[in-house]
Amino acid sequence: MLGTVVNTCAIIVGTLVGTLLNRGIKDKYKTALYDALGLASLIIGLNAAMANMPKSRFPVLFILALAVGSVVGTALDIDGRFHRMVERRARKKDGRSLADGLSTAILLYCIGPLSMLGPVISALNGDNTFLFTNATLDFVSSTVFASTYGVGMVLAAPVLFCWQGLFYLVAELSSEAVSEALMAELLVVGGLMITASGLSLLGIKDCKTLNLLPALAVPVVWFAVGAAVG
Repeated sequence: MLGTVVNTCAIIVGTLVGTLLNRGIKDKYKTALYDALGLASLIIGLNAAMANMPKSRFPVLFILALAVGSVVGTALDIDGRFHRMVERRARKKDGRSLADGLSTAILLYCIGPLSMLGPVISALNGDNTFLFTNATLDFVSSTVFASTYGVGMVLAAPVLFCWQGLFYLVAELSSEAVSEALMAELLVVGGLMITASGLSLLGIKDCKTLNLLPALAVPVVWFAVGAAVG
């Protein structure tokens, strides 16, 4: 768990640094950083999706996952509920809401190759390289986010800890539970979700990415049913 602890601390420290820099960063520079993060999200998301598409055993599974996930998420109004919950406790900063920042940051921190594969490799091989690399990236991202949204962005840290801790625990309990094939499917879906988040960051299209979260459960159910039938 050392890598996950370091990653979590990197977000906390980055958030504090970004909050301290908030008063010294002019709006035009904040906007520039905000746009840069959006572009980075697009590249990271597309790269994760495209890199894992060739590894997919079921090329259309990601379409099914996104379709089912979006319908379920919209029916549950995950995005709306999350925004309303956060907005009741926070005021807007610089025209952007804390809920928008948190939803984007949580997705960016959690749904990525390094954040998902890192804990598994750490648990199975004792190698924290991926998680240390991810910690560096998250430190920069959290600084940028906090400079725009404030110290409330620190709430993303415990979410990351629980998320990576879950992958670590599952990998520890069963090396077969998170197969390479399943991981590839999750990274395709997760990569597209990061891409959607990037579009929202750039103000191109609000894809209500949190409503897509149930899509991540579809590949898991698919492989579980396949294993049971097989």
